Amino acid sequence: MSIHEECGVFGIYSDVPCELAHDVYYGLYSLQHRGQEGCGIAVCDDGVITAYKDTGLVGDVFTPQVLSSLPRGNIAVGHVRYSTTGGNERKNVQPIVVNHRKGRMAIAHNGNLSNADTLRDELELSGAIFHTTSDTETIAYIITRERIRLPSIEDAVSAAMDTIEGAYSLVIMSPTKLIAARDPHGFRPLCYGRLSDGKYVVASESCAIAAIGGEFIRDIAPGEILVFTGGGIVSRTEHCGTAPKRICIFEYIYFARPDSCIDGVSVHSARLRAGEILAESCPADADIVIGVPDSGLDAALGFSRRSGIPYGIGLIKNKYIGRTFISPGQSTRANKVMIKLSALSETVRGKRIVLVDDSIVRGTTSRRIVKLLRDAGAREIHFRVSSPPFTDPCFYGTDIDSKENLIAVSHTAEETAKIIGADSLGYLPIAALHELIGSECLCDACFTGQYPTAVPLNTRKDKFDRKLSE
Repeated sequence: MSIHEECGVFGIYSDVPCELAHDVYYGLYSLQHRGQEGCGIAVCDDGVITAYKDTGLVGDVFTPQVLSSLPRGNIAVGHVRYSTTGGNERKNVQPIVVNHRKGRMAIAHNGNLSNADTLRDELELSGAIFHTTSDTETIAYIITRERIRLPSIEDAVSAAMDTIEGAYSLVIMSPTKLIAARDPHGFRPLCYGRLSDGKYVVASESCAIAAIGGEFIRDIAPGEILVFTGGGIVSRTEHCGTAPKRICIFEYIYFARPDSCIDGVSVHSARLRAGEILAESCPADADIVIGVPDSGLDAALGFSRRSGIPYGIGLIKNKYIGRTFISPGQSTRANKVMIKLSALSETVRGKRIVLVDDSIVRGTTSRRIVKLLRDAGAREIHFRVSSPPFTDPCFYGTDIDSKENLIAVSHTAEETAKIIGADSLGYLPIAALHELIGSECLCDACFTGQYPTAVPLNTRKDKFDRKLSE
């Protein structure tokens, strides 16, 4: 078990038909860190939706030939995926395209529903037939059901939000509209911007808007529905304020790119602050501070600045391999740790090191990184973690579905230090989490067990696979 990104969503609207697939491609490329198992793009051309999706990285799936095969259009949506619910199969790759009696719809989703199992049971008992094992198809069914009885797609999305619970940032494409919606808690990020030629862009992170030359306008508010049409933008706020805001704090610690800004807070600044707090709460007598690439680097720099210990580059990342945590299967992860990182002996040999990383889940990866540095000649290794200990599962999109194998559940920091081979270990204090973003409006359930929604009865990642095999 390890931490995985959830997913990334992207949408674009143009008043006139044009080449949109390439814009979506570059947007998804900039969101690749959020999911590396599969990706897809759907384009609407005069009401006809054409989609292509497959397992693999954006650059591998969307070859020049594939991109050129997608039509011109005025609306397009895209998705990069890590399977927090549902297996890594092509059928689970998004966007999901739905045909119904009032037209067509394509939907892409970031997050996990906390009541997905209950909703799916109800739908199956009413005759619904599912083709995937992801939460997104459940959302698509409910929106479609509401669309049949309501006059517009945005009314259907609003009605669906009365039923679905948990984390969802959505981009939805109808034959004439692009719709973006964020759950009332705002667990997952969603924002929009504009290109110089007038196109509107919706994305999980602001870095994706910048990647295609767009200007960030603002974050979509928790509970807000934005509708983009030829007549302009309509904001619907009937679900805003119906639940307390709870942005996932791990977006700032690990998931998001450091050049993104989420709900008005710079991810880079949040990570610097995490390192500063670590230096204050868990000081170490050392010669150099180094970070584990990539999400540990900013926190290491913050630790260095606050402690006065010089910052150095002690680990080099192979840029041509995906993030270790994305890889399904422990044996695959173990192999990738060995080829993903290498130690700079001239930096660490004979030195007392503060090693900063974003998390420790089961300890396997941390132990291998410590060994790399020991083999390179490090004299002491003081491990510092820019998040609190993981003690509880997450039901909102982070791939921790049980307490099983969470090292902090059964071991103290001192015991964990021995297990991973470090001389000492310090975690970010839970009480300091709000300081990263300057707000108490955050979800820290994976560290505290205090959930903003009801806890689902079935929490396993493969819950739908099990049902299909019975």
